[in-house]
Amino acid sequence: MQLTVRVKPGSRKGPLVEEEADGLIVFVRERAAEGAANKGVERALAAHFGVAPSRVRIVRGHTSRTKRVEIDE
Repeated sequence: MQLTVRVKPGSRKGPLVEEEADGLIVFVRERAAEGAANKGVERALAAHFGVAPSRVRIVRGHTSRTKRVEIDE
């Protein structure tokens, strides 16, 4: 399954996944430096969907706050 998520790096709320009308918002504590926030997004989405973190992969938007993510179930 592929979905588009909006990421809020450096958030005190994180790690948290909220469902909004226009998609998912992922709050992570990690800053957007050296891929730390991307790893946090993968872990947060894996926990939200109940899959292993290795089954979550960012397909597009590695340097953007809007990302396209693929989850293997």
